[in-house]
Amino acid sequence: MGQSLEGVKVLELGSLIAGPFAGRLMAEFGADVIKVEPPKKGDPLRDWRHIYEGTSLWWRLQSRNKKSITVDLKSEEGQEIIKSLVQECDILIENFRPGTLEKWNLGYEELSSINPGLVMVRVSGYGQTGPYRDKAGFGSIGESMGGLRHITGNPELPPTRVGVSLGDSLAAMYSVIGAMMAIYHRDVKGTGKGQVIDVALYEAVFSLMEGSLPEFDKLGAVRERTGSALPGIAPSNTYQCRDGKYVVIGGNGDAIFKRLMNAIGHPELAEDERFQTNSGRANHADYLDETIEDWTKTVDFETALQTLDEARVPAGPIYSIEDIVKDPHYLSREMIQNFKLNEEESLKIPGVVPKMSETPGETKWLGPELGQHTDEVMRSWLTYDDEKIQQLKEKGII
Repeated sequence: MGQSLEGVKVLELGSLIAGPFAGRLMAEFGADVIKVEPPKKGDPLRDWRHIYEGTSLWWRLQSRNKKSITVDLKSEEGQEIIKSLVQECDILIENFRPGTLEKWNLGYEELSSINPGLVMVRVSGYGQTGPYRDKAGFGSIGESMGGLRHITGNPELPPTRVGVSLGDSLAAMYSVIGAMMAIYHRDVKGTGKGQVIDVALYEAVFSLMEGSLPEFDKLGAVRERTGSALPGIAPSNTYQCRDGKYVVIGGNGDAIFKRLMNAIGHPELAEDERFQTNSGRANHADYLDETIEDWTKTVDFETALQTLDEARVPAGPIYSIEDIVKDPHYLSREMIQNFKLNEEESLKIPGVVPKMSETPGETKWLGPELGQHTDEVMRSWLTYDDEKIQQLKEKGII
């Protein structure tokens, strides 16, 4: 059984999260992803967060299925190597500050003249144009300027962050979506022409802000922090049980709300005219939340969850990673996989998303050592001989 991106060649420049996460998603589905790193130093992600036997465990996941080569992009000879590689590839991913590749003679105008079918994915904090294009950008700033941080947390406390690099990950996903649409336009529609995919971190976040903009435009409504409640949609919240655990309940569908009220012993509220539509329930969200928690505090978490499951009301726990690795549903869908780390050990890694029936993704190998595939790629993509490769190594180009 093949993979959906088999035969697609990707050159990944840049480092850390957004661009490399896009490369990871392509590599998981069979794309031949060549990751270009600076000689000796490599991607800083190799040294981020928890280190095991000298290498970041995050790196092992982020760079699975990729091949690592080292090239000095600041040198003329290194730039010539990239131009040669571009002749062979379909997609180039980069997440440098705008103008950096142009400074190195590797901008789209130059590279597309070498390969007119090249799809160039450019991820940056603010995009390739506009007054902020030259500002340094990180996912945390994208989440802030995109509007997400303003509505995250409790109203009486400062804005908080989600505990992962959400802005970077969203930008990476839009990068892959854009690249796939560009490949479709090039190959399936037969234009043969590549294009630039310009992804800004703040725009990736802003695109998820639901109806915030039209609501502000026509009603002057500004969505604010509401803690665990979902503003304007009720009831949907987190409720404490008798044993101190929390259950998340989404009772905001009209029919679901009736089933929820019947399940917790309030059939009269299920039929109350005030609560037949979401707008009516939203006007009394605090009252409904109090009513629901009055019930959850009389039962332990397992009883609450069983009752709600039987009533077909969406409900669930708040999992830590320790909870996730033991969950039977995660395990049955192969979302917790054991992969060989070395001769003696295995490493738990997430399964691949999405599940595809005919061309599923898979993990072929974990993030490689720095420059592990340099010789292989120079020989197979560029047909360099041993002497040429050795000369480049001696000069520090690779």
